Amino acid sequence: MHNAAFAAAGLDWQYELMDVPPAELPAAVERLRAPEVAGANVTIPHKQGVMERLDGLDADALRAHAVNTVVHDGNRLLGSNTDVDGIRAAISEVGLRPVGANAVILGGGGSARAAAVALDGAHLTFVSRHPDADDLPGRVIGWSDRAMPGLVRSRRGLAGRRRSMPCATLCSRERNHHPVFDRMGARRWSCRVVRPLGFREAGSHGRA
Repeated sequence: MHNAAFAAAGLDWQYELMDVPPAELPAAVERLRAPEVAGANVTIPHKQGVMERLDGLDADALRAHAVNTVVHDGNRLLGSNTDVDGIRAAISEVGLRPVGANAVILGGGGSARAAAVALDGAHLTFVSRHPDADDLPGRVIGWSDRAMPGLVRSRRGLAGRRRSMPCATLCSRERNHHPVFDRMGARRWSCRVVRPLGFREAGSHGRA
């Protein structure tokens, strides 16, 4: 997809996949300093670990404590988090303000942290695989916790499959609907407004 976009724009650039084990992260970051490298995308499990290897971070990356984009600017590597703006735009499209709302975020990684920044002012609950280990800006519960009111549930998991994380359910106090924001592929967020559903009813709706 990226290489096709470069070609369409007339850019003689190439987008390459790098599978980097954690132990090789320092060396991989140093390779980004080569003059022919423009930058990189960062995904799990390196969104937090890469931060200490960079020369600068933008405000959203600092707040999220996660980086998903690195730009090679002169002799510096600068980190940012584009997920934050993507989620903000999705929330804006449905005309809701996070302030005072109850938001449930499925996941505890870098994208979940970005969602928390975009949902500034909301009351946050994170559903995490490791609720005792995650240091997150809100209430943290596990997948098996029964204290998860207001979540859309189906047979494939909460708001879809568990592997489809992160997903945020924003429950507005002012309106009788729950926007569900689901991470769909690389750097893309989708939004669908749904009404609160019970377990049996949600099962027929599939993935939100």
